[in-house]
Amino acid sequence: MKIGSIAFLVGLVLAVVGAFVDVQWFPALLVVIGLVVGFLNVSGGESRRFLIAAIAFMMASTALYPIDNLLGMGGVVGEIMHNIGYMVGAAALLVAVLSLFDMSKD
Repeated sequence: MKIGSIAFLVGLVLAVVGAFVDVQWFPALLVVIGLVVGFLNVSGGESRRFLIAAIAFMMASTALYPIDNLLGMGGVVGEIMHNIGYMVGAAALLVAVLSLFDMSKD
């Protein structure tokens, strides 16, 4: 198993834990993990698929956030999605910047 894959799984676990623990530096940790995932896990050929999936995830989690409160879950699912968004957003930013640099080489 690659380091990037392990970082992604650790990030998902920490995103779930972060929904129940209130620590100020937690989002920063997820951002760092997201940068590691984006740098190590996403190659040039996967960039487009990853960016589309990241955009879809961010849009869906934003749209579904109010529904979590209506279902009486106390915002836990929304908080998990929000935490995953820190990681995915950082990875997507890095992949997008790397893709821009790659396109500028041509």
